[in-house]
Amino acid sequence: MRITTTSDPVLAAVPASPLLRRGSLNRLALGAAAVGILGAVAASTLTTSTPADAAPAACTAAGLASTASGVLSQAGGFLSEHPEANDVLTSAATMPAEQAKSSVQGYFIGHLDQLSTLQGIAQPLTDLKSQCGIAVSPTQLATLLETVSK
Repeated sequence: MRITTTSDPVLAAVPASPLLRRGSLNRLALGAAAVGILGAVAASTLTTSTPADAAPAACTAAGLASTASGVLSQAGGFLSEHPEANDVLTSAATMPAEQAKSSVQGYFIGHLDQLSTLQGIAQPLTDLKSQCGIAVSPTQLATLLETVSK
């Protein structure tokens, strides 16, 4: 089984100590990075396609936010129940992108059941991407949340 990752260099850009001290926004960003590492959010830019009909409610900013928050909440619960996976993803957030990718792949190749569970948790984001033509990187989620929280 191949594990895909986002091309987003968020893991290399976030220093360790501020990430752990800045509170819930950074935990959300870390959760978004974890989801991105596992392939749930594969594109590095926000793109939208123009559907022939009006976009369904899920294809709005509110729909995206609701879907992303549900996925991140479930991912947070999963990681709380799987401390070793949580440690691997937490450590990956402080590594250069290629090292993080290798570390995460190495862990989940040995824990395919956990990978499958996380992919299932991330499925609503994958579905939204397919349905709406929208792809959002972990950095974009964190930037949006940081911008509106000022």
